[in-house]
Amino acid sequence: MKVKWNGHASFLITSADGIKIITDPYESGSYGGAVGYGKIPDEADVVLVSHDHEDHCHVAGLKGSPKVVKSSENVKGIDFKGVKAFHDDSQGRERGQNTIFCFEVDGIKVCHLGDLGHHLSPQQVEEIGAVDLLLIPVGGLFTVDARVATDVTKTLNPKVVIPMHYKTEKLGFPVDGVDEFLANWEKVKKIDGSEIELSKDSLPPVTEVIVLQHAL
Repeated sequence: MKVKWNGHASFLITSADGIKIITDPYESGSYGGAVGYGKIPDEADVVLVSHDHEDHCHVAGLKGSPKVVKSSENVKGIDFKGVKAFHDDSQGRERGQNTIFCFEVDGIKVCHLGDLGHHLSPQQVEEIGAVDLLLIPVGGLFTVDARVATDVTKTLNPKVVIPMHYKTEKLGFPVDGVDEFLANWEKVKKIDGSEIELSKDSLPPVTEVIVLQHAL
């Protein structure tokens, strides 16, 4: 399985047999230019949309006619489980709902938390189940911050964590960078590139945080 970080909360996940999944496609230039990542050039089979905000739901900007998934659904033989959550810690009263997506590719259990804005409840943790690869927002303000993201990560106990939705030179939102989150972990690997390849057999025995460079 290949995992490429486009930027923000958008990843391209490609299975060994070529199925392409894009998460939370942003609209380049949205929010008055604050979302400065480039347009997503890839054509996907499936697009996951955690919530309907411009920086997470710009399916119209993608090539082709991908299947759009916003809740639980089976597409291309992959079961995508949508776990209901919130964009804030006030039961959605500030920023609405958010869908956590859990699915398995090449034997690797993936969890994309979208714009999670709160600690997970015991019921949500049970619904999510085992996690090998966790894609988690860490920038705070609009999502969980480094402290809560660390707590959520420790609760889910994944093998690999890739942080997302944090301040970079391409993002004008007043959120934090990734370093505060990284300071909480012993095993951190910074990749000089936007893509990694993972296999079930190569997953680390204890949680490792991998920092990718945004592709766009």
